[in-house]
Amino acid sequence: MTLLTILIFLALAATVLSLALGIGSMERGGDYDREHSTRFMAMRVGFQGLTLLLLVIALFLAGK
Repeated sequence: MTLLTILIFLALAATVLSLALGIGSMERGGDYDREHSTRFMAMRVGFQGLTLLLLVIALFLAGK
């Protein structure tokens, strides 16, 4: 397994974890949700973008 593959899996795991934390925050509701939900979902978007970027790099390198 290459370093790039490991990084893709780590970014994917971080995406899933931040999504789960965001959903858990919304389920909990109240003040906790108001303080944390937006941050968790912003983290999800960032990790999702990182995952897609790493996948595009891997596809580019595979085409060489």
